[in-house]
Amino acid sequence: MRPAPTILHLDMDAFFASVEQASKPSLRGKAVVVGGLGPRGVVATCSYEARVFGVHSAMPMGQARRLAPHAAYLVPRFELYRSISEQVMRLLRELSPLVEPLSLDEAFVDLEAGGTAWDAESARLAGTKLRTDIRTVTGLTGSVGLAASKMLAKIASEEAKPDGLVLIPPGTERAMLEPMTVRTLPGVGPATGDHLRRAGITTVGEIAEAGEDELVRLLGKAHGHALYAMALARDERQVLAERETKSVSVEDTYDVDIHDRVRVGVEVGRLADRCVRRLRASGLSGRTIVLKVRRYDFSTLTRSETLRGPTDDPAVVREAAARLLDSVDTTGGVRLLGVGVSGLADYTQEDLFAQAAEGRAEGLAEEPETEPAEEHRPTPTERRWPAGHDVRHAQLGHGWVQGSGLGRVTVRFETPYSQVGRVRTFPVDDPELSPADPLPLVAGAEGGEGGQPSSLPRPASLPKSWSGGGGPAATSRP
Repeated sequence: MRPAPTILHLDMDAFFASVEQASKPSLRGKAVVVGGLGPRGVVATCSYEARVFGVHSAMPMGQARRLAPHAAYLVPRFELYRSISEQVMRLLRELSPLVEPLSLDEAFVDLEAGGTAWDAESARLAGTKLRTDIRTVTGLTGSVGLAASKMLAKIASEEAKPDGLVLIPPGTERAMLEPMTVRTLPGVGPATGDHLRRAGITTVGEIAEAGEDELVRLLGKAHGHALYAMALARDERQVLAERETKSVSVEDTYDVDIHDRVRVGVEVGRLADRCVRRLRASGLSGRTIVLKVRRYDFSTLTRSETLRGPTDDPAVVREAAARLLDSVDTTGGVRLLGVGVSGLADYTQEDLFAQAAEGRAEGLAEEPETEPAEEHRPTPTERRWPAGHDVRHAQLGHGWVQGSGLGRVTVRFETPYSQVGRVRTFPVDDPELSPADPLPLVAGAEGGEGGQPSSLPRPASLPKSWSGGGGPAATSRP
């Protein structure tokens, strides 16, 4: 572990929900839940105001609605989230060449490698400036943890939430960890936590007291050794530069199982086209086409076909995916479909269309499941007017969909830079109403309309831990 707290962990605060609040003046300070809105939908994230009612990520949407019936429920706008994430990641790369993204809203940064920080004070200044820059560029807030290891930096950023900075001075790590619950440590989920609790171990300090041999007996060799090291604040992992993309994939979960084989084929073709668009946007091509099918009974099948060379041709990917589908029994219904491309390269081989037309696969094989994509397949009504998505009216201007159904769509007309807007209802086929691209969160950015930058108030009901972590000033644990 290094001698100075020069590893930074950034975690954007309630990222998807905060983007929606910044975009929609009427939702600022209100409970907002983002996720799939169908019968099988789950919460992707929610605002701090919604968390007060017990809503949390990965919760079934039906349960969230029972806990917070008056919250705003919105369909994700992933392209907007990705564009804002890219802005944040650019700010991180200004601090250091060693940036390790963990997701759209979370990353580690090695400040020492960038020459940005070498001791506690310079690290604190870098973290404070980063938070200010993020608010200026995006209008959003992020929480920062600074420590001498990745594990501790991540724990610190969690303690800093929301909208704070916590620095753990070297030499204080053990004292800080000891009273914390065992669930604080990475890899300790509900099952491991319950197992430790039954053995009388509920805090990190009690893990250290139990000793390595006892932990190995309770949890096995690998997990026992790792957990004991973490309890002693030992973590030698390095910040790794952005990992190379190994695959590109998309998948959709359907609100109602698909039984019609023809429609399954149509959906696979549509997914293949979306996958190729994502592939081309990344400047990549790939050799291996992967099809994922989750059936009515939750069994998941994955099939792959490897081409003679890399391609980014949608016809090639569609035909390969269709051949893979021929090998899958969809009797009983399909609840999820996915298409992916792996074996990536930055070039294509032009004669692959002929190979695809031959209809000959080099081999079909079981493959591990590909990483799930973030999209949720909306219902036909949502596909046109998803709740929370942007629209434009020929007379009334920019707005967003509050809801739709029974042939009507309700729109609130406001922008990130306006006051709370008025609400109007239209027929779903109103010729003056059309889908629109999202506006930048900060006025004047990327061609946005004039006005003031959006700013999200910190929820008054959530006091800061480790006193004084909010606002622009940094706080060190005493």
